[in-house]
Amino acid sequence: MPLRDLAIGLGVILIWALNIIVIKVGVTDLPPLLLTTLRFALVALLLVPFHPVARHQLPFLAVLSLTFGTLHFALLFIGLSQAEAGTGALLVQMGTPFATLLAVIVLKEKLGIRRLVGLILSFAGIVVLAGGPTLPAALPTALLLTSALGWAVSQLLIKRGPNISPMALAGWVALFATPQVALGSWWFEQGQLTALGAAGWTGWGAVLYTAVMSSIVAYGAWYGLLRRHPVNRVVPLTLLVPVLAVGLGVVMLGDSLGPHKLLGGALVVAGIGLIVLRFTGRRRTAA
Repeated sequence: MPLRDLAIGLGVILIWALNIIVIKVGVTDLPPLLLTTLRFALVALLLVPFHPVARHQLPFLAVLSLTFGTLHFALLFIGLSQAEAGTGALLVQMGTPFATLLAVIVLKEKLGIRRLVGLILSFAGIVVLAGGPTLPAALPTALLLTSALGWAVSQLLIKRGPNISPMALAGWVALFATPQVALGSWWFEQGQLTALGAAGWTGWGAVLYTAVMSSIVAYGAWYGLLRRHPVNRVVPLTLLVPVLAVGLGVVMLGDSLGPHKLLGGALVVAGIGLIVLRFTGRRRTAA
């Protein structure tokens, strides 16, 4: 990979790792579902007018908005409001093992010894994290793992669904997800108008960053890399996201960094590495 593209890839990884920190800071200013609603609304406003889709693709996008928009993103924002940023990032990375299990169960893909070891290491990492003080309470932990499962289900749907450009998919999923998450905010949260009026640069900055930088700029650059290079040269960079998120959480938010987080995080990242890396140059299907 040329140095320029490698720099772009590392920049994308930094944006996504920092996104975890931004969400964590943003939910201190705005309720998590309200923040998610504003993020989706801005993404839809910026993308939908410029990326039309066919009418027959709308039902698929509506279903994907439930799994990817509401189940993944909404639960991610809620979970991060009650968990350390680094621990939350590690838990959400379980989407890759979940996607592997779903592919074996639903698509009848072969597991293989390498991916089996990767699954065992990933789940062992969660067990180690559970024995330490940084794992959040049962409910936010369950929400973050369910968010990871929503991501995994969404990848399966995208793999089997119609061919839609990434920016069109992001925009229309956001459009369909906006009223869903807004309804959840109205039902479960209070004081939204007061929060909007009192929100400072952290709250509104989180809306802009998660919508523009993470969802549009980063994904646009990422899919550009995927078009120019083999997937198995690009995707392994994502292993750096939880590592950077843990480090940024320690430096910027004062998160703890004990032995359970170090060992558990290392097991999770190593397990995911065994799942996604290809040591023999074989083809990898994009997730």
